[in-house]
Formats: sequence, structure tokens, C-alpha cells
Amino acid sequence: MNEALQQSLYDKLSREQDKYRDWLKGQPPEEILHHSYEYTVREDILMSMEELTLSEAETRALLLSPSPMAILYDKFSDLETGYMDTIRDSVEATAKDEAKKLRELPVYPYPADHAQENGELDAYRASFRANVSCKDAIEAAIRDNYHDNRLDTAAVGQVAEQFGQERMLYVLAATVRHFDYDGRISRDNKRWANTIPVYENKDGMDSDRSVQFVVCSHPGLTDLFLSQARHEQRLRQPLTADEIKAEAARLLSKLQEPVQPNSPNGTHFMAEVSRDFMERAGEKDTAALQKLLPFRSLALSNLKDRKGVYALIGKDEDRSQSLRRPLRPLQAATGGGAEADHRKEEGFGAVTWRSGNGTSSSKSA
Repeated sequence: MNEALQQSLYDKLSREQDKYRDWLKGQPPEEILHHSYEYTVREDILMSMEELTLSEAETRALLLSPSPMAILYDKFSDLETGYMDTIRDSVEATAKDEAKKLRELPVYPYPADHAQENGELDAYRASFRANVSCKDAIEAAIRDNYHDNRLDTAAVGQVAEQFGQERMLYVLAATVRHFDYDGRISRDNKRWANTIPVYENKDGMDSDRSVQFVVCSHPGLTDLFLSQARHEQRLRQPLTADEIKAEAARLLSKLQEPVQPNSPNGTHFMAEVSRDFMERAGEKDTAALQKLLPFRSLALSNLKDRKGVYALIGKDEDRSQSLRRPLRPLQAATGGGAEADHRKEEGFGAVTWRSGNGTSSSKSA
């Protein structure tokens, strides 16, 4: 995929250089001499592109520029001139700068007529071009990462690295709203898309310009890509007090369900902590979670040969208690008593005991 993009960039630079050469041929001799150094450097820049390998994000960023050769030359002319390695360094630095600008370019959500009325056409056009390029990148990421009926999670990162989360989600919201009738897109994603402001953007023919950045991949794969993108976005958000309380309530319910202890050797009641919760949680979050659960023997632990983190309580705990904040901090059960012996019998791996005040200690069982 990136080889094709780099070839497109090389071809665009070559066309720009040909246009510059044709213009130069029509100038008086003095003007030609004046521009001879610039022409030579431009040729060297073009030559350097035969050896360089830029990232997909950097390549797309340069491709979006109307005159990438002019940008590269201007950047180089500000540096101390030297040999080809200087030119290559300049190309790479400029490509990184342009990629960063593209990634951080704000989404302009308003239509063209609003932009014109408010003198914001440059911002509108830059954002619109980036939206179209982002749509192309999403389609490419889906093609590149869909194998064996599975969309690799790397697809989302491939696009977010180039365009940022905000633009990627904006383009996906516009896509889902456009295909609102399609049953292959989940209701949850449709509800989410309707919370994102995507304005109608009519042209002179009464057509909506926004369709130019509607993703045209299979709707089912687009839906899967969006679900993964929203999941990645959630993982970046700090947990709220309501989310911590909801997880505590879920764990309490799970711990109250079994009639008999459900740990591997039947010595404890246990429930797995939500993996989404653990991916987002810091030490303070896990401490707050434990303060809401009314069990003195509570510990969060890994289990040998099992993935995830589990809430474990002794089999003699009163499980009829309601969710509440403990009256006193939970004590770390690190002693050598019966509780620790039972945990060794269970075959726990690295057992982490966290008290209600956020402190923790670990031991291997």
C-alpha cells in the first residue's frame, strides 16, 4: 500500500518539477541563471525520493499539499546546504512536520457557505481535503487488515496515527449517517453517529459534498472498524465515579450468584473484573472500586493459567450485604494464615492484595 503511495508522491513531485522546468525555459537568460540553484536542488530532491522510505502518514501528508516540491525546497533552503544526506534529512524532517500538522489539523464541521460568510474558506478546504484523504485511509486500512473473516485491531491505529482520533471518528459518523438505512450497521453505532454534528453541505447542483468522504467499504466491515475505533477512544478516557460504581455493582451481583464457592478448588467466591475497566483503571480507580465492595477479605488477583483480573472473597463472607463504601480501609491479607494457605492451594500466580486506601503488596503463591 505504502509503495503505491510513495510512487504517487514521486510522480506528483516529478510533474511539479516538469512544470517548473517548462516555466524556466520561457524566462530570459538572467532569470534562468537566477533560478539555476533552485532547479538543481529540486532535481536532487527528486533523486533523493528514489532512495527514501517515508511512513504512510508522512507520504499522505506530502501528497495532500498542492505543491510538495516547493515546500521541500523552501525547507531545504533554510538549512545549511551540503550533500545529499542534508537533502534527505530535510525531506524527512519536512514530511514529519507535515504529518504532524495533518494529524493535529482541526476538524471544520460547518458547510462551505458558512465558511465563506465567516472568512474561513481556507480552514474549510484544508479540513475537507483531509476528510477525503482520511476516508481513503480507512478504506485502505480495512483492505490491509481484513483476513480470515477478522479485522485486525491494527487497522484503527493505522488511520488514527495519520489523522488523529477526532477526524477519523468524524468521517465515520458522516458515513454511518449516510447509510442510516443499512441494517448491517449496528443500532448502537447509529445512535452514536447521530450525536456527532455533521452538517448538510450542498453544492450548486444541490448535491451534498459530504458524500465525498463517505467510506465505501463493506458496511459490515465499516461498522466493525467503527466499533473498534470507539473502543480505543473509550480506553483513552478516565473512568468516572459512575463507571466505577457500576463496575462495583456488577461485581457484587456476580459474587452473589453462585450457591457454592466457584474458584478452581472451591475455596473462594470469585468474579472477573471487566477487562475494559482494568485497561482504563489506575491505582486510585481500583482502590475506589474496592471501597464500594463490602467484603473484608476482598482482593484483586491474577489466577494461574487464566487471563484477566479477578475479585476474590473468602467463602465465609456474608454475601447478602449491599453495595456500600467500607466503614474502614480494607486490610491487606498478606499474613501466613488459613486465607493465604487457601490461595496457595488454588494455584494463584502473582497475587496482588490491594487495600481500600490504594496501597498494595504482592506475593507469589
